[in-house]
Amino acid sequence: MKITIGSRDSKLAVVQAEMVIAFLRGAHPGSDVQLATFKTTGDKILDRRLDQIGGKGLFVKELDAALRARECDYTVHSCKDLPMEVPDDLPLVCFSAREDARDVFVFPQGATEPDWTKPIGTSSRRRELQLRVLFPEATFASVRGNLQTRLRKLDEGGYGALVLAAAGLKRMGLADRIGRYLSVDEVIPSAGQGVLAVQGRIDAEPALFDGFADGDTAVCVQAERAFVARLDGGCSSPIAAHAQLVDGMVALAGLYYDEETQQARRGRAQGTMEDAVAMARDLADRLRAGEGETL
Repeated sequence: MKITIGSRDSKLAVVQAEMVIAFLRGAHPGSDVQLATFKTTGDKILDRRLDQIGGKGLFVKELDAALRARECDYTVHSCKDLPMEVPDDLPLVCFSAREDARDVFVFPQGATEPDWTKPIGTSSRRRELQLRVLFPEATFASVRGNLQTRLRKLDEGGYGALVLAAAGLKRMGLADRIGRYLSVDEVIPSAGQGVLAVQGRIDAEPALFDGFADGDTAVCVQAERAFVARLDGGCSSPIAAHAQLVDGMVALAGLYYDEETQQARRGRAQGTMEDAVAMARDLADRLRAGEGETL
């Protein structure tokens, strides 16, 4: 059996795809599992924030085209990069167990705290909105490029710190660069942060991924994505959602930003695993209606 896994060509994306490839080779001995990489729009345009160049689907359109052209059989994504609307002919096959969902500060080499005289590097409005509340003395500047490029810009003195996802640093073997973890109560992560999503065609075989797919994570991610979708948010919208299983219940924290009033609100809800999606949509509706804590 030959299986081709498609991925963005960034180093982190390849590492993540190789995690799936290693699983498939171990679970299905004798299979010929190969990697194919593609450069996406989001990888090509590096001089603007994601929300300034369209936001939705910037890291997946080329991979979707490759699936449809049968240049690969499955694609692997950072779940947080996926649009909320998935094409009917390209279903999500499974979600991995979640790596660390938290955002983190990365300091310049040798530093033990941010240099507040320089901007904090982040291209995420979601992060910036929440960090402004925690650190009113901070200024912010966009930083794009792959992980290695961002770290180089930091160490060359361009930024006082970076804000990145813990999961990517850990998967790249760079956990030692983490200067401070930001709890999910301090900064609510992006929907799906820390999770890998596998996408395929209608003829996909989900059973191939038995043992890699994580059902509990899937419930949490579906709730997070339902919250964001209800608010018509994309992967670069200043909207956040993070769900956890607590005593068998799904506990969801959500952040909504009203573009008209430029006001951000956050709130929490809890529901059963069976009702997680409905609970998430209800929380979204309540925040949009003006309920919740104003940042």
